[in-house]
This record gives sequence, structure tokens and C-alpha cells, in this order.
Amino acid sequence: MDNLILWIVVFTALGGVLSVLAAAAFLLLSEGMRARVLSPLVSFAIGTMLGATFIGILPEALEAPGVEEPHAVTLAVLLGLLAFFLLEKMVIWRHCHADECEAHGSDNHRIEHAHRMATGQLVLLGDGIHNMVDGVLIAAAFLADVQLGIVTSIAVIAHEIPQEVGDFAVLLHSGYSRGKALFYNVLASLTTVVGGVVAYFSLSLAQEAVPYVLAIAASSFIYIAVADLIPGLHKRTELTATAQQAFLILLGVGVIALTDAAMH
Repeated sequence: MDNLILWIVVFTALGGVLSVLAAAAFLLLSEGMRARVLSPLVSFAIGTMLGATFIGILPEALEAPGVEEPHAVTLAVLLGLLAFFLLEKMVIWRHCHADECEAHGSDNHRIEHAHRMATGQLVLLGDGIHNMVDGVLIAAAFLADVQLGIVTSIAVIAHEIPQEVGDFAVLLHSGYSRGKALFYNVLASLTTVVGGVVAYFSLSLAQEAVPYVLAIAASSFIYIAVADLIPGLHKRTELTATAQQAFLILLGVGVIALTDAAMH
């Protein structure tokens, strides 16, 4: 039993770091190539976020042990959406005082900058919450059986890579430098270790909280995709651009669906 905490720490850390580093291979592209693929990656990110929410996170929250009233979970999602709306407002207010950022003239640039910064911070928050829950799930698997824990860790890594690619693209789109995007993504990924350690020492309490933590993670991804990212796609109205955006969103959903099916 004493060795289990070591197994949990090693595999939660490995899962978080490997998924981020795989996504960070994006940095190896030339600057011109990154500029060309960033916009399509945002569409892909929308698909991975919505896919992770409706195919992976919400079903897992609703089917978690101890959930007797599904309405409590869906209510947590609704309250989470409202909370993220207010949180984004607070971040925008902090970056852009109301008397300087009225929505007209050159002040539109300040509003756009503040809005993008808020989006990046919400992505990191949602990613951190989701990764922490992944740590709880990995720990629970190791406590049941070491082999099951290893298999679960591999599945989590495979599931996280496409989502981390999308998160990384959103951070770059939000104005983060490559170095900062990588740094903050690694920090968010290490919350997997926190979730694993907390679950090891208090699994019963952690398991009871998992459905509601998952609900908050789901609401963050829904809010970011629908309120922050999709409106930006409407700036391009050409038929070819729309078709490309729809295809990439469906591709993101499809990748998540395939990895989720492989996990089960």
C-alpha cells in the first residue's frame, strides 16, 4: 500500500507532462506555419472542448457512483456557466477600466485584448479542474489494481493530447507568448498530481465531490467554446471558411469520441 502513492504520483505527473509536451510540438513549426494553422486550431479546439464536455465529462458526472439526483449535477453546470460569465467580467474589468474601454472607436482594441486575456485565464482554470479530476480517477484505479491504474493513466494521456493541443492554440490566440503558454499549460497539467494525492488520502470524500467538480469543468469548456471562441469564427463569412470551420469542429469532436471509445 505504501508503494501506491509513488505509483500515483509518477503516473499522474507523467500523464500531465507528456500530454502537454505532445501538444507543445506545435512550437516546432515555423512562425509562418503557426500563423496559418492557429485559426484552424481554434476551430479544432471548439470541437475538442464540446466533445470532451458532452461525450466524456458530463456522462461521467451523471453516471458517477453516489449520484442519485442528476438534476443536482446539471444545476451545477448551469451555476458554473453563470459563475464563469461573472468571472470573465471581473477579469475584463481588471484589464480594462470602464472609463477607458467604452465600446466605440479605438477602445474596441482594449476590449478585445481584455476579452482574449480573460478567455486564456478561463481555459487554464477549466483545464486545471479537469486535470485534477483525472488525477482522482487515476488514483482510484491504482487503489483498485496497479495494472488498472497503468491502463487508466495511458487512456487519460491519449484522451488529453488532442484537448491540450486545442488549449494551447486558444492560449496563443488569447495573446500568450509561446513560452508562457507552455509554462501555464504545464502548471495546469500538474494539478493531475494534486488530484491523485488528494484522492489517495481521502478517496471517499474525493469521490463524492467528483460529479460536481466535473460539472464545473464541463461548464467552463461550454462557456469558453460557445461564448468566447465561436463568435470569433463569425468574422469570416465566406462559404469555404464556414465549411472548413464546421469540418474542424466535427473533427475535434470525432477525435474525442474515438479516444473516449478506446478508453471504454
